[in-house]
Amino acid sequence: MGRGRVQLKRIENKINRQVTFSKRRSGLLKKAHEISVLCDAEVALIVFSTKGKLFEYATDSCMERILERYERYSYAERQLGGAEIESQGCWSLEHAKLKARIEVLQRNQRHYMGEDLDNLSLRELQNLEHQLDTALKHIRSRKNQLMFESIAELQKKDKALQEQNNVLAKKVKEKEKEQAQQPQWEQQNRHDLNSSSLVRSQPINSLSISETYHRGGDNEAEGTQSSQTNAVMHPWMLRQMN
Repeated sequence: MGRGRVQLKRIENKINRQVTFSKRRSGLLKKAHEISVLCDAEVALIVFSTKGKLFEYATDSCMERILERYERYSYAERQLGGAEIESQGCWSLEHAKLKARIEVLQRNQRHYMGEDLDNLSLRELQNLEHQLDTALKHIRSRKNQLMFESIAELQKKDKALQEQNNVLAKKVKEKEKEQAQQPQWEQQNRHDLNSSSLVRSQPINSLSISETYHRGGDNEAEGTQSSQTNAVMHPWMLRQMN
């Protein structure tokens, strides 16, 4: 007996519906891949599950290019209509274009975060890996540049601090030298003061000596004369005078 015709309607059983979705989705993606390879056609397939999960297929992973081509084609067809239709189509096209771009960006973001990778082919995973490697190289390059700039700035500050430290150390040595020389200066000043006081006291002593000399001047003069006379006279003359 031949296979009977299956009536298309919503499957009520949740588990059966999910199993059927997985099988039909895989078959649909496979058929899209086959037609793109066999017929050299550009195919873009977008499927959203009941939970809002995205499943897609694009020839050579060029979903954006295919969508832009579709938008241009749709826009060209709408231009053939009336002015009113054209105006409405323009806004609809712009809305669809922005919506499609947002969906593509969200999908790429999920892929970069390592999510929703089950439906990607080997070539798509390789392209994603290459993009991540390139991004990591740029990030590391920028990080190294910032680190080198930070090190150079720290070295410059260290050099300035060392120069300032050398200047302060020089000032401290000069201050210590001045403090070491200060007691010697004080001792020299005291010695000079003592010497000056002695010099000032000498005229007073000389005056007292001169006064003493004048008071006993007569006696000393007589003694001097007698000593001089005795020194001139011979000893035998002195004996006769006595």
